[in-house]
Amino acid sequence: MTDIPTVPLLDVPRGNAPLRDEIIAAITIVVDSGRFLFGPDVQKLEAECARRCGTKHGVGCASGSDALLLSLMALDIKPGDEVICPSFTFFATASPVSRLGATPVFVDIDPITFNIDPAALEAAITPNTKAVIPVHLFGQCADMPRIMEICNRTGLAVIEDAAQAIGANIEGRPAGSWGQVGCISFYPTKNLGGFGDGGMLITNDADFEDRLRLFAGHGMRPRYHHQVIGINSRLDTIQAATLNVKMKHLESANIARQQNAQLYAALFEDAGLKADIVLPQAIYGTGHVWNQYTVRVKNGQRDSLKEFLAERNIGAEIYYPIPVHAQECYQSRPNIAMDLTETNRAADEVLSLPIFPELEEAEIQAVVAGVTSFYSMTQSQAA
Repeated sequence: MTDIPTVPLLDVPRGNAPLRDEIIAAITIVVDSGRFLFGPDVQKLEAECARRCGTKHGVGCASGSDALLLSLMALDIKPGDEVICPSFTFFATASPVSRLGATPVFVDIDPITFNIDPAALEAAITPNTKAVIPVHLFGQCADMPRIMEICNRTGLAVIEDAAQAIGANIEGRPAGSWGQVGCISFYPTKNLGGFGDGGMLITNDADFEDRLRLFAGHGMRPRYHHQVIGINSRLDTIQAATLNVKMKHLESANIARQQNAQLYAALFEDAGLKADIVLPQAIYGTGHVWNQYTVRVKNGQRDSLKEFLAERNIGAEIYYPIPVHAQECYQSRPNIAMDLTETNRAADEVLSLPIFPELEEAEIQAVVAGVTSFYSMTQSQAA
């Protein structure tokens, strides 16, 4: 067997190591202050997220999943309402719709970007449609100009699922700044990853910001007086302190991801595998921040390629093997699935390769060499 170095899909400790002392110092300040909730680091992070995302307001919360739920609650989404979203996404995009008793309407994706297809979105609108959740999947913005034109014309609220896309943009306009609200995740695997769960809501609407904060705090205002039935969803100060340290390095980290993607493209081009795999495309150029580098594997060989790479200690993962509409829990719940041909095809073909900022050139070369070896082996076996 060819000696190929171990290449992890993601190496969180490697990314945090250079910032370790600064992060520990920031956490120590919080520990000594005793302000574990609503501390100054939370307000600082809210303001910086809003600034970087081109919005006026930021609202910290407990997770990206809660950000989506809070957005729907603040919009008063309820039973009988329909919310359009993709099925090719993480479960948290659709689950809060169902938790509120509303009906998710699953529509198909664009085969190039993996993001929601605006034409499919428009075709799914009914008198019961109240909102749309476009997902900026894998770090690339959905087609927000077309989506906003459709939704503004039809009076639909837009909740941007930007969990994987902080820093992404279309011609300089950031993800999360197009719709009524944007939802960001600080899960450790994200481009701006914390030391646990955390999330952020960003909006330009001051009244909506106030409503989000109300729902995030048990609907309580003033203390022990509950105006609405909310939830308990807060971003704790220790998480905010670590994220403030890492925020200073977000732009350089995203640039490193872009450079890694460019190297992959060049190496795969040289490898001559066009008949076997389809490389991802950056439709908006430097607006893609590459949370994942996701290829399509043709001819039903995706699972075999993943297994081959695993045997050689090369990380790869399938995001997502089962679309949301096909999940067991949705077989007995109200939902509407439109024509999902591209969604199902993507679930059968996608494979994500390592793309984290600290990835070394030799490691990327090893990944491409591993993929090339797989096809060399399969071709020789077929001969």
